[in-house]
Amino acid sequence: MNVDLLTLGESMVSLRSAGPLSAGGSLGMHVAGAESNVAVGVARLGHSVAWAGVVGADPHGEYILRQLRSEGIAVQHREHASRSTGVMFLEQRTADVTRAFYYRAGSAGSSLGRDDVDRAFRNGARVVHLTGITAALSQEAQRAVEYAAARAAGEGLEVSLDVNYRSKLWSRDEARAVLTPLARHATILIASDDELGLVSADPGDASTADGAESAVAAELLYRGVREVVVKRGASGAGVHTAAGRWESPAVPVTSIDTVGAGDAFTAGYLSALLDGEDVAGRLHRGALAGAFAVSTAGDWEGLPRRDELVLLGATPSGTTLR
Repeated sequence: MNVDLLTLGESMVSLRSAGPLSAGGSLGMHVAGAESNVAVGVARLGHSVAWAGVVGADPHGEYILRQLRSEGIAVQHREHASRSTGVMFLEQRTADVTRAFYYRAGSAGSSLGRDDVDRAFRNGARVVHLTGITAALSQEAQRAVEYAAARAAGEGLEVSLDVNYRSKLWSRDEARAVLTPLARHATILIASDDELGLVSADPGDASTADGAESAVAAELLYRGVREVVVKRGASGAGVHTAAGRWESPAVPVTSIDTVGAGDAFTAGYLSALLDGEDVAGRLHRGALAGAFAVSTAGDWEGLPRRDELVLLGATPSGTTLR
């Protein structure tokens, strides 16, 4: 079975609080993980998707597998007998600030290794999607990500790498030391505007932010990356290629939850790539998917199916479709 998209990484149980955790109260249980967020987004848009990772032999791991399978994702997992599935608490501290608290050190997911990558690659894929998060979890996981990227590039597959920097997992210097050489395997490099310096051998030399972005993009293109995709949140997104630069505004919506928005954008972008859309079409679908994410609650629960993409951008705000 040659799937459209293969992604590898750690999925966790996310326990969400609607207010300060210190005040107690109810918690909602969800599946979290950048790679599985992208997997769900791409699957909902009509593509075949496989997710590979490691979970504990515990109810949390069982919950994750059940949720991913219910989205039509082929799960290629290993159960770790002595390590637990990672857990994350998400606190809605204010209407504008959400804080994450990780309990994933030594988790089952951090034990992802080369053997897991080999098993995941057996069935083939058109696109392999990786993130910097998994590389930050452990040396073993870092080596697995490096191996997956090099193998996919060597086999002529599309390699999508999202920087996805997490300051609670490693420092910027630590991330740069790993991600800059890793980026040479990427066909598509995805980063927020404040993450680009983490994949550059010489970041921040230009006199303006736009100049710095262009300089890093030029460096990455010279090193073999085909598309440098820059996410700017509410300011939209842009793409640098050898043929030029494209920009797209964000789709205006009422934002209620920004968690997972970047992964949603990536899912939309990769879905359009799989459909053969040009750069402008990829940016547009990415913006639409991101708008669905920020205007609904949850990491991925509100992500659109293909026939729902027309709901945003084409109908007035507050519309009830009858």
